Amino acid sequence: MALSRNVSLKDALRYQGKGPMLTFILHRISGLSIVLFVGLHVLGSFLSQQFGSDAGTVINAIYENWIFQIYIISCGLFHAINGLRIVILDLWPKLIEYQREAIWLEWFVFLPLFAMTVFVIIRTALAG
Repeated sequence: MALSRNVSLKDALRYQGKGPMLTFILHRISGLSIVLFVGLHVLGSFLSQQFGSDAGTVINAIYENWIFQIYIISCGLFHAINGLRIVILDLWPKLIEYQREAIWLEWFVFLPLFAMTVFVIIRTALAG
C-alpha cells in the first residue's frame, strides 16, 4: 500500500531543505551535465573524424566556448568535491551529525578553486 501524501504545489515549492537539499540537487544537475558533455564530445569527435561533417565542427565550437568551459568545470569541480564529502560521511557514519559543517567546508573549498579556474579561463579567453 502506497503512502498517501496530499502536498500542494504551493507547499512543495515552499520546502526549505537548505544546504543538504541544495547540494543534493546540484550534485544531480552537475552529474547530468557531465554526462551530456561527454556525450557531446564523443558525438562531435565522431562526426568530425568519420564524416568530416560541419555538425561536428559546430558541436566542437560549443564546448570550446569559454562560457561553456566555465560551466562544465564548475560542474566537474562541484561534483568531485561533493562526492568526496558524501564518501567521507559514508565511511565514517558518526560524522553525519556534522553534515551542515561538512557542507560549509565543501563550499569553502569549492569557491576559491572555482574562482581561480574562472580567472585562468577568462584571462586565456581574453588573451586570444
